[in-house]
Amino acid sequence: MATSKNVVLFGQAGAGKSSLVNLMVGENVAKTSSDMRSCTLQWQEHPIKFDGESYSVFDTVGLEEPQLGIGHYLDIVENSYKLIQYLEKRGGIDLLLFCMRAGRLTTTLQTNYRLFHEFLCDKKVPIVVVITYLENEAGEMDNWWKRNSDIFEEREVRVNGHACITAIKGNYPKRYEESRHTIRKLIKEFTVEGRKEAWEGGDNVFVSFIRKLKELLVGKKNAGKKKSLFTGKKDVVVSCLTKRCGLSPDVAKQLADRIKNDEEAP
Repeated sequence: MATSKNVVLFGQAGAGKSSLVNLMVGENVAKTSSDMRSCTLQWQEHPIKFDGESYSVFDTVGLEEPQLGIGHYLDIVENSYKLIQYLEKRGGIDLLLFCMRAGRLTTTLQTNYRLFHEFLCDKKVPIVVVITYLENEAGEMDNWWKRNSDIFEEREVRVNGHACITAIKGNYPKRYEESRHTIRKLIKEFTVEGRKEAWEGGDNVFVSFIRKLKELLVGKKNAGKKKSLFTGKKDVVVSCLTKRCGLSPDVAKQLADRIKNDEEAP
């Protein structure tokens, strides 16, 4: 019996992640929301089958929710770590789906990318970007990528593949079906057996984060030594979080406090 491949879906709020899930499945299984609030603060699992393969798609909440306070934001970050831990017991992660609405590659989007690809998965999981809301794109929907791909490279948002789609059926049934074929083909291509071993993690909450911070702050040679990040000023850690992750000073300070508490825990 073939095992299900694990796909983590993340990105901005309002990008149509739930609609993307429904597009992949072929029916409405994920709740969608037309307002600015997310339907849930927890990740949701959706089993998907096509072309004889089974997939488990984990839909996460957008990190830039405008209606959420800092506390909820940090809770979402922690929930993301818990999802990674959970998937360690499910065979690891096979693919990251980075969902964004056609438009500017904002600082928040770059933060989402770095959080999941660089810090949560240590750059070891294939990642593809899915550009949505392209039903009105002149000519082929892929033209959007041809015009904008250089911006991703300039801002060091590097992906293994891309899909330009619409997840809105409405008056665009042809493009909708084309989009279903495109996204399924992309997922199948980057989760094919033998292409890349699924990342199995192996760290506790924040451990990977702390390791990365130590490499940045004390150097790789000293990163493995028993040395706290907080022997010096906490401001250094906050600075690292703001500059590297793009977090605001307030969020960075509170996240640094959580990291410190986790580091000091027995």
